[in-house]
Amino acid sequence: PNECSSRLGEFSHYCPVSLATRYELIDCSEESTLKYTAEYRARYYKMAGQTELDLFLENAEKFVAPAAPNRLPENLPRCVSKAEVKQMFPKELSFRGYCPVTYVLGNKRYEALTPGSKDHVALFADELFSMRDETSLEVFLRQPWRFSEISLPAKLPPAKISQDVNTLPMLGYMEQSVAKALIEAMTSCSDFKPKYPYVNAHKSALLYVAYHLKAHNPKATEYSREKYRKKLEKYKQHCQLIKYLGDNMNRRYRPDSERPIDFNYKMDEFLALKNHPLPSS
Repeated sequence: PNECSSRLGEFSHYCPVSLATRYELIDCSEESTLKYTAEYRARYYKMAGQTELDLFLENAEKFVAPAAPNRLPENLPRCVSKAEVKQMFPKELSFRGYCPVTYVLGNKRYEALTPGSKDHVALFADELFSMRDETSLEVFLRQPWRFSEISLPAKLPPAKISQDVNTLPMLGYMEQSVAKALIEAMTSCSDFKPKYPYVNAHKSALLYVAYHLKAHNPKATEYSREKYRKKLEKYKQHCQLIKYLGDNMNRRYRPDSERPIDFNYKMDEFLALKNHPLPSS
């Protein structure tokens, strides 16, 4: 590897085949082995993969100087960390912080204007560009010239303003904080239609929703969620006792031998709930 680094060709760690065939910058510096490396005229050339290596070995002359159709640009892009971005202050993000990749690939439509992330920033031609995600960053690094010379449209999306949900009106607060959890709990309750033994339908529904909220609370610990998932499952089993007993009972007495094997157990369980009509929290 040390000899390879000292004898790299004019494309350094970049794949000459990708640059020649697709005009893409594929950085192979992360590849620590020489699996996709070829030696030509006492120089080493790194390839992006087996396909590129096969093409290079077939006709290496057309991928290196002077026959190579594309030379390695002087300005090369690189990833920039959050710390580096802070050190470059007051340098601002180009393209007003929007992701140039999603905009270009979205045919430069208004809907394709997506805010970039400070976790995915690249430096190219002394300008900073922020991308939406890791995939968009990789696309930019391969062809930065395709995305660095575009202009913003005259109409831009309204700026996002952060607001503390605690300052919102009650309806707004609930919409931003618990609406999704409530809808899921109420939908599940509507599908299940709980009726707990010795408790009216209204209280049965409220108890079901309460257990569901606690069992799926994203801010609770996994231990707490698991605890209430088990309680919810037990609650549903008790609710199903009424239907089970109703389906397996009639006016005529039936001896134990003619009853379902778990009938007596569930009957005892049902009667025991009479003294404890509400489940423990």
